[in-house]
Amino acid sequence: MGHFDRPSYGLNTDTEPLSPQNVDISVPTSTRDLSDSERHFLAAMQGLQFGRFEAVRIANGELVLDPWPRTIKGVRFGSELKDCPHSLPDEFALKRQVTEFFEYVRSVNSGEIRHLDVRHGLPAAMEIEEAFVVPGGSRG
Repeated sequence: MGHFDRPSYGLNTDTEPLSPQNVDISVPTSTRDLSDSERHFLAAMQGLQFGRFEAVRIANGELVLDPWPRTIKGVRFGSELKDCPHSLPDEFALKRQVTEFFEYVRSVNSGEIRHLDVRHGLPAAMEIEEAFVVPGGSRG
């Protein structure tokens, strides 16, 4: 397992335990390791540069991008650096923040990213709503 291992009692809203059969929890290291939805979302983060995404659903460890999540662009004034996304090759190694973000997403069976902050085209921080079951069977 990767950096964001889940406790064995973690459950989704359908009370299915997280397991390798339910969710791909592999650690992506380059763009060739990404699914189509992950590649699409990575391109969107790079294009956004600064801002946030809201209400991004996760189902079976994969981002649900239809409907497209709410996107809020941050605009900076008086900055030396302009928010100019540059084109990247089709295949490249992922930065640590991107690897950790997709590893975390892959570990979630069912949830919603309430908001994901993006800085310099990279995921910086997020708030996520996940259903879980505490030991003993009650929902948290």
